[in-house]
Amino acid sequence: MLDACAELVDEVGYEALTTTLLAERASVAIGSVYQFFPDKRAIVQALTVRNMEAYLERLAGRFTAGEFPYWWDGVDAAVDEYIEMHRTVPGFRTLHFGDVVDVHLLDPERDNNGVIADQLALALAGKFAMADTATLRFTLEVAFQAADALIKMAFRRHPDGDPAVLDEARALIRQYLERHVTA
Repeated sequence: MLDACAELVDEVGYEALTTTLLAERASVAIGSVYQFFPDKRAIVQALTVRNMEAYLERLAGRFTAGEFPYWWDGVDAAVDEYIEMHRTVPGFRTLHFGDVVDVHLLDPERDNNGVIADQLALALAGKFAMADTATLRFTLEVAFQAADALIKMAFRRHPDGDPAVLDEARALIRQYLERHVTA
């Protein structure tokens, strides 16, 4: 059902998504949809959680496999994975980490990008012996918000992401973080 939801969100958008459309696309009875999800928001929330977990797994794989000499190489990897998911993961370009539905979809107390920034802080702290502090998390959240906005702009301008905007996003994030983060 989540795969069908991702396809439909790309095709019709969140507003036009219905549980009836989802049931038809997934080739299941509408009762089966309601057995697992009370409404379309819950379906999209489950898809968003799946996307976040996939993002974090992909990032962890890069951290494990990659030899990043500096912490900003890990940040670059985080940005690159986010861009790659826009290009390759059905539904991601439309939903991102759920902000289309609710900026608090992943955690009722935190902004979705803040949740992702916290996970990135943990990964960076573990890989580069950085202190996982409130300041690091705040700085990464600001950087992630800026990167998110610029990446969305890049994909509005070009289906694969406008390379000039993506380059500027990387440069802006790196310059900002180099001023505020020390390892």
